[in-house]
Amino acid sequence: MYERHFGLKQRPFSIAPDPRYLFMSERHREALAHLLYGVQGGGGFVLLTGDVGAGKTTVCRCFLGQLPERCNVAYIFNPKLTVEELLKTVCAEFRIPYRHEGPGVPTVKDYVDALNEFLLRTHAVRQNSVLIIDEAQNLSANVLEQLRLLTNLETNERKLLQIILIGQPELRAVLARRDMQQLAQRVVARYHLEALTEEETAHYVNHRLAVAGLHQANPFDRRAMRRIFRYSRGVPRRINLLCDRALLGAYASGKPMVDGRILDKAAEEVLDAADFGRIRRARYERVALVGIGLAVGATLVGAAGLLMQLGERGAPRAGLAADAGKAPATPVTAPTAAPASAPTPEVTGQAAAGPEPATPASFDLRRGYASLVGAEIEAWQELARVWAIAPGNGDPCAAAEKQKVRCYRTGNATLALIRQLDRPGVLTLRDAANRPAYVMISGLSNDSATLNIGGVDRTVPLVVLADYWRGEFATYWRPPPNYAGTIVDSRAGPAALWLARQLAMALGDTGPVGPRLDDATLKNWIHRFQLAQGLPSDGSAGPITLMQLNRANGVDEPRLQKAT
Repeated sequence: MYERHFGLKQRPFSIAPDPRYLFMSERHREALAHLLYGVQGGGGFVLLTGDVGAGKTTVCRCFLGQLPERCNVAYIFNPKLTVEELLKTVCAEFRIPYRHEGPGVPTVKDYVDALNEFLLRTHAVRQNSVLIIDEAQNLSANVLEQLRLLTNLETNERKLLQIILIGQPELRAVLARRDMQQLAQRVVARYHLEALTEEETAHYVNHRLAVAGLHQANPFDRRAMRRIFRYSRGVPRRINLLCDRALLGAYASGKPMVDGRILDKAAEEVLDAADFGRIRRARYERVALVGIGLAVGATLVGAAGLLMQLGERGAPRAGLAADAGKAPATPVTAPTAAPASAPTPEVTGQAAAGPEPATPASFDLRRGYASLVGAEIEAWQELARVWAIAPGNGDPCAAAEKQKVRCYRTGNATLALIRQLDRPGVLTLRDAANRPAYVMISGLSNDSATLNIGGVDRTVPLVVLADYWRGEFATYWRPPPNYAGTIVDSRAGPAALWLARQLAMALGDTGPVGPRLDDATLKNWIHRFQLAQGLPSDGSAGPITLMQLNRANGVDEPRLQKAT
């Protein structure tokens, strides 16, 4: 409609997820890299989340265009399905025939058997299989559990099915629940797609106009770009809706440029009334604050000028200064006086002696992040205090090892893993500028975490924490005697004997251990314990397995609080 008016070959701001228009901001490139890494990771789950309209589906379409030819893909965009409907849809997407013997309708087993046969057959000819589920925040708990079970289809070398979950931020909250920890532990890569910055928003608009064939003056000037960002908050879909309607408005008015009035009208038409009103009120408040600031400044300047004039007319300046230091003759009433029934802590002196609050105070991580940048030493010192060990002045892990305590570090932890380990630790947080901050996590609930910040416990919603935490976690643990690394067989000597005795205790085996200790028995016990604990059953006892063994047998180690 307006393409010819602005010298365009096609509409630049369609909301269809066309990969040609994909603006590869730094965030979009990182999201795509996570998907490509995950599909090569040998099975499990890959998680891509983002707000509505952030560009998740467009990134996914670009990802599909970069998959190798020997890759089978099933794409499900309507996940509101039962378990049977999901499996039937997966078989249909992979074009897998399934059989059902006897009366009635096909069962879950019929679908899973056919899928397993297909995956083994394609694996034998070196083909990968990927299942992509869009809008995954709508998956029910039963369906998520069935998806987890599908990742059990594996060979000795790798899992046979790679599952990519794409959804809104609520999906992260779902996977952070205690009953989802087994699935969350199988997430091999995760990324949250943030909205664009103001500078990226301008680049995004210019990019789409260029792809659409713009060869004349840009219809959006710098002031219009700022207003686009204010209304859209950097969300690509909102940018598309707003710019499309604004170009239509400029075309209808016969104008070559989009001005502020046209953008305001376009925003009123495409945004819901509450959102539009909130943004407009915020704008008026900013204008009002600027006006107040200018008025106060003018008043101060005028007062200073008046004093100077009085001084020039002969008023003694020393007297003016003396009068200014006197208290006014008439008492001035404060605009908001504290009620008599609520004396201030300074008057009563009760604040310092009062009881601590029953629950940790909340902390706004989005606003207070700058105050947390750095502080690694403080976080480790607090963790050492909880463990009742001396942190030392240098490397906290080296100091701990002298006290028979080891450090465990990982860059790919999940909240489910932290729940399972049930021990405080140090989280490394990172903001959009990749600035690291360090806090001690001391408690978890279904929807919030307790973080120790500056020696004080604070609660932070898990959804907010997920914006800053990318899986970097460290903690202390007590190793077995003579521990020299992961234990895989009886050749580990005293450490293997200790491990066998602890496993027998955890598994309820009361028989003597020493005469039975051989490689096969030890590996069998490790397998059984790992399966009972919901750990990857690889038959080797590394730090996570040993931490869980300590927990199962009641070894004296700090535990997480139950955050409220």
